[in-house]
Order: sequence, then structure tokens, then C-alpha cells
Amino acid sequence: MAMDVVDFEIKGSEMQFVEVELDPGEAAVGEAGSLMFMDAGIGMDTVFGDGAKSGGGFFGKLLGAGKRLVTGESLFTTVYTNQVSSKQRVAFAAPYPGKILPMDLSKMGGTLICQKDAFLCAARGVSLGIHFQQKLSVGFFGGEGFIMQKLEGDGLAFVHAGGTVVRRELKAGETLLVDTGCVVAYTPNVDFEIQYVGKIKTALFGGEGLFFAKMTGPGTIWLQSLPFSRLASRIFAAAPQAGGGSREEGSMLGGFGAGGLLGAVLGGDDE
Repeated sequence: MAMDVVDFEIKGSEMQFVEVELDPGEAAVGEAGSLMFMDAGIGMDTVFGDGAKSGGGFFGKLLGAGKRLVTGESLFTTVYTNQVSSKQRVAFAAPYPGKILPMDLSKMGGTLICQKDAFLCAARGVSLGIHFQQKLSVGFFGGEGFIMQKLEGDGLAFVHAGGTVVRRELKAGETLLVDTGCVVAYTPNVDFEIQYVGKIKTALFGGEGLFFAKMTGPGTIWLQSLPFSRLASRIFAAAPQAGGGSREEGSMLGGFGAGGLLGAVLGGDDE
């Protein structure tokens, strides 16, 4: 199925959302839970898989849904179709602070490889598949970079990245070493493999892990400064642990055994 040609507008700075304008009969497909708002003339239809193929029978749809399940996504996506004779808009919001990147697949040879949780929405007709890294070392040590999503089509898809985004154009033979979680997306001609950091002391005490993603051109890569896994680990580390009570952030009294009680008294808590 050829992808619908849609207009769009990305709004916001740190917490962005994308408004997609649909002509009569056009549709967009969104990841589960990504909807922000939509005009009244748009109809919703939850489909099995990615909705890219209207035919193919039950087993074809089951295969498409199975691919999404392998990447950790929902078995279902939602298709938003303009059912009236005037233009209608539907908006999709980013799940955490970062940037929404419009990707014109027709300018990338029809294929883009991205992190499994990066896809946000796309024009109808995009195919959401899986991409397994071919090298065995990536499978053993690649972590987040082993199983990725493969977006295929000839129109617009939107992916989300955390923090600030950097786009790098790699020349033939040019290599960049990247934390595996910081890779958002890359064109399929980029060679992706895993490289050991080299020094055990650096691996144990440097806080950067044992392995890097070694990306070699030619091709284009997109990097994010704040992977969601890193954000989640910092939030978990700062959260009160079970049985430990709440931690008084920014208070010297919070570090002492009776400091929490004394801080409450000094703060005016008379209970």
C-alpha cells in the first residue's frame, strides 16, 4: 500500500507533540497511547499489527503483530482516518522530554532502522517490522541495540528521541563509537557492531559499561543525549526504597537518623 502524503507541524520545545493534517480519506497510524487530541471528523480503528496491509488474511496480520511483540510493543496500533470532506487534524504527543523527528522514508531508500521504542506515528502505509543485528557479538553484548524496529515505506514517519538530538553524516569508512542506548536511528547501509571498551578499569569504574556501539559509514545516524533507560535508572536510584521512608532532597538533616523528624519539627509540622 502506498503511504498517504500528509502535512504536519511539530510544536513545543522539550515536551513536543506533532499535529498531522489529513485530507479527506487520508489516515495516520499511531503507537498505542500516543494520541493527544483529534478533530471530531476523524474515526479511530484499532488494528492487529501495524495496519500497513489491508489484505493478507489472518496469518499475515498475525505475523505483523508478532513482529511488534518481539520488539516489546503492543500487538495493536490505532489508525486515525479522516471521514469527512474537509481537512482534519490529529495530534500525537511525545512520551518523555526530547524531540520528535520527521523521517521522509522516500529519501532514505524506503527503510530506516530505529530503537524499538522510538516509533511514534506515521502516515498510513508504513510497515513496522523488526531488525535483528546480524553479528553475534551484538546479540550477546548489544543490550538495547540488538532488536530494533525497521520502518519501511515511501512517506513520512515520526520517531521520538530523548533529550537533545544529533544527526551525523558518516563518510565511507568513518567510524563513531556510541553508547548503545544513545542510538536513535540509522540508515540501513551503516555497519553496526559492538566494541569492547579496552580497559577493565574503565569498564568497572568509568560508569559507561563494557561495550560501545561501533558505527561505520557511509550513512546517516541520529543520536539522543537522554536514553529513556538512563532516565528511568536515575529516577529509580533517587526514589525512596522500600521500607526506607522518604528522602529529604536538599536538606542536610535528611542524612541523619533522626533528621527526618527534626526537619519536620523545624519545618512547622506539629503532628
